[in-house]
Amino acid sequence: MKEALLYEQLIDKLRCNLCQRRCEISEGKVGFCKTRKNINGKLYTLIYGKVASLAVSPIEKKPLFHFYPGSNWLSLGTLGCNFRCPGCQNYDLSYADVEKELKTTQELLPIEEIRLAKRYNCKGISWTYNEPTIWFEYTLDSTRLAKENNLLTNYVTNGSITQEALDLIGPYLDSFRVDVKGFNDEFYKKICHLPDFRPVLEITRRAKFKWDMHIEIVTNIIPGYSDDEEQLRGIAQWIKEELGKETPWHVTQFVPHLKLSNLTYTPIHTLERAREIGYGIGLEYVYIGNIPGHCGENTYCPKCKDLLIERNGFSIVKNNLNHDRCPQCSYQISGRF
Repeated sequence: MKEALLYEQLIDKLRCNLCQRRCEISEGKVGFCKTRKNINGKLYTLIYGKVASLAVSPIEKKPLFHFYPGSNWLSLGTLGCNFRCPGCQNYDLSYADVEKELKTTQELLPIEEIRLAKRYNCKGISWTYNEPTIWFEYTLDSTRLAKENNLLTNYVTNGSITQEALDLIGPYLDSFRVDVKGFNDEFYKKICHLPDFRPVLEITRRAKFKWDMHIEIVTNIIPGYSDDEEQLRGIAQWIKEELGKETPWHVTQFVPHLKLSNLTYTPIHTLERAREIGYGIGLEYVYIGNIPGHCGENTYCPKCKDLLIERNGFSIVKNNLNHDRCPQCSYQISGRF
């Protein structure tokens, strides 16, 4: 165990200041994420260096389409989550009884992460599979080491990190792939058990404009929950006005799972309509996800509409970019290539 970085003493509890829940934790208890425990008046993380999932995977799997396309990344996850959504695809990690299941993890210190990433010729390290914010002390140490070793870094996140935590890791984190799951408080209460979604939007904006992180947004469209045009228009409008029209938006197919297994797969026409909404509002890059072979996976020039990057699933079939420009009209394509 390692003492947590961001907490404060209350009268008879400790307040964790890592994620936007700011749990107040009594002696001997853990917070909502089940990874941070009050032991004798100090807050400890139970998961420092505890790896539950590990793979080398393409950046397209995050998905990040405008951040070194085709590169491979060391990808790691641990146990626990600060949301525990009812349809989570990685529920075995996010719903884990952390203290009981720690024995199922492997220990990997930050320096060993760096060695693995280099051994497998990875462009960088991605903390993914479950919410990386709850792994903060570990990922902070890892990002610092990554910078010293010329490796890039990525959070695949729900965006519910506090400003204090973001500002600690901000100098070392290169990309922030954020889920904007819906666009009203009712949705976030039902799905994420979070009363107010606006801080997620605020922290995403701060990641881009204060810390110059590369941002891409994902909305997994859940039938009956986040598929109405009001929410989709709200997300697209917010991206354009607050992050910029050049910010990629991925609208992905929901796969029925866990407590939402009674739902249907998101119809393709719903995803195509969301893409139309995004383009109609003025976004330059809107992608359809989880439908391998769909033209909505490809990158097109916003100016001349030429096909720039052709994809099939997580694989790049063809990359016609001239560095960061369209070879036909020389329009500059947003991202890092």
